Amino acid sequence: MEPQLPTIKNVFVNETDDDDRPALSSHALAALKEFLEEQRQSPANHETAENGEGTLEPESEVDLVTEDWRLSQFWYDPETARTLSQEVLSLCSHSNCKVACIACPTLYAYLKKIDPNISVQLLEYDKRFEQYGSDFTFYDYNQPKDLPLELKHTYQVVIADPPYLSKECLEKVTQTISFLAQPQESHLLLLTGEMQRDRAAELLGLRACNFWPRHSSKLGNEFRVFTNYDPGERLGGWEQEQ
Repeated sequence: MEPQLPTIKNVFVNETDDDDRPALSSHALAALKEFLEEQRQSPANHETAENGEGTLEPESEVDLVTEDWRLSQFWYDPETARTLSQEVLSLCSHSNCKVACIACPTLYAYLKKIDPNISVQLLEYDKRFEQYGSDFTFYDYNQPKDLPLELKHTYQVVIADPPYLSKECLEKVTQTISFLAQPQESHLLLLTGEMQRDRAAELLGLRACNFWPRHSSKLGNEFRVFTNYDPGERLGGWEQEQ
């Protein structure tokens, strides 16, 4: 998705410097230092612990690679990742359930941490995630169906987090979802901006849930989760249509 990147204000040019190089004011330096410290302590940079019930403890976190803003990467905060993971696990009522995560490596990592035996395929552009071995499939949304044929119509649960908040991106990711999902009784979850509400309904027949996902980097865009099924009381339930 197209993020709102952190803005460092109070930038000025020190005209007395012979090199005429840009400099940051003391306020800007303090803001930058605070932001970098938040990133260093981000939940994405720490290990996790698991309790005996197949769920992560509230203070637990999953180890991930560093976000790359150039690839529009912004990891979910731990509460969001745990909530989404538990939702996916609740949908996998049998041992043969297969899950596809499109451009949401945070969710993949949490799912495997909670249940190492769950069958999850991560479709992702960032080749750093090749570390996941056969669970990784390279994915470029510009080539929405350029995928191994063995993945076609294989997955009972498909979760997608399109990298950009554009009509084109969502339309192409929709093609990927259709390629991956089983034709009957598949569960779809779409994580994207509120601005995509009408398109999500038009393209995939999805409705918004009352649960609002959040990111560790505190994005400015309103982020939602949409589903093609009624989650009941989970995810806060479907939002009432007006």
